[in-house]
Amino acid sequence: MASLSRGKRPSPIPAIKRIQLEDPGVEPLVPDHFRCPISLDLMHDPVTASTGITYDRKSIETWLERGNLNCPVTGQPIDIHELIPNHSTRKLIQLWCVENRSLGVERISTPRIPISPLEASEILSQVSLASRRGDSYRCGNLAMKLKEIGKESERDKRCLAAAGAPHTLSGAFSQLAGESSESSKALGDLEKILSSLVVFFPLDIEAKRWLISPGSLKSMVLILKYGDLSGRLSTILVLREVTSTLDSASLESMSKTNGLAEALTMLVEKPISPLATKASLVTIFYLISSNERAASRFVGLGLVSLLVDTLVDCERSMCEKALAVLEGLFQCEKGRERGCEHALTVPVLVKKVLRISDMATEFSVSALWRICKGCKKNCIMEAVQVGAFQKLLLLLQVGCNGVTKERASELLKMLNGSRGSAECIETVDFKGLKRSFD
Repeated sequence: MASLSRGKRPSPIPAIKRIQLEDPGVEPLVPDHFRCPISLDLMHDPVTASTGITYDRKSIETWLERGNLNCPVTGQPIDIHELIPNHSTRKLIQLWCVENRSLGVERISTPRIPISPLEASEILSQVSLASRRGDSYRCGNLAMKLKEIGKESERDKRCLAAAGAPHTLSGAFSQLAGESSESSKALGDLEKILSSLVVFFPLDIEAKRWLISPGSLKSMVLILKYGDLSGRLSTILVLREVTSTLDSASLESMSKTNGLAEALTMLVEKPISPLATKASLVTIFYLISSNERAASRFVGLGLVSLLVDTLVDCERSMCEKALAVLEGLFQCEKGRERGCEHALTVPVLVKKVLRISDMATEFSVSALWRICKGCKKNCIMEAVQVGAFQKLLLLLQVGCNGVTKERASELLKMLNGSRGSAECIETVDFKGLKRSFD
């Protein structure tokens, strides 16, 4: 079929339909002026540069963001902020799509006009003003508008982030959290702000400082306890993001927040989604790192037992995170005691060695080393029974480095003295285990 001329409605539709009847595999020929000169694909959001050449917005913006400053066709300088939507071409493309719908062509929706830096600054100024006035309702609605804009377009997301969206939203949350009541309406507005914040990860250190204020943490604990599912998910994702780069002093102070440990443990005990559970485990991991008091607090809430039960049957990512937290809990004496008391602790740890991933093996060996070194002799005997000695030997033969190698070697010395008095049993399915599963 001959190429259609610019600006004219495609006329040979009946001919295309006849071709389709003869050969259903035939696709309609896309007119050349509907194709982007960069991608050569049908344009979804045509824009015209100052040189008069029309491109698909995504293609030309990507071209310019990679450091190219000239028009790909003419070689003349162009600016990303001078791109003008070509509505006439876009309407012609949409009409062509409708006329070729019978051939499987989907209609292209009308794109949103990208937000400008000035518009982004204006919206963020409104957020700041609403938070200073204590208007949580207005602030929540503006936050949802920012979330919608950021999710719809990567370019708009970058524009809002460059204008300071993460810092503005974090500051608004902190200010409203310190002033608002504990009513469900106020918490609902705060949930909207956190939901919007998730879109603009990663957060800078200044934004994180706003979020670890006492008032902010108190409100986040309340949302974790009483918020809806989406609000609780947004909150734990924000907490994971915040704790990931905090210094030890800030983490220690944060771990003392009233009710935080209980709320995080509840997400492990009663999961609302795998993503929320993993985020909770990562948050706990950072909070207990080099902090025995925080670790002891989580042990007292029954987290050791919850983690061991989780590890019996879980996918790789969840397994690695649960092992990391369990190893951290074993740094305190109380955690090691709870580990020894649980029937499946040692068998589970041995089973995970050389079975899931290198990371899981490292955490398993370290946790096993802590529990065997710090508990009674029955843990060592049990480790020998479930095949720890053979697995550790194999691990050293296969190869491991650093702390894992040192701890595996030390474990072998501890286990060697008990090999003669213990009968080795299969660990793959915990066969032969003499303890109860209850």
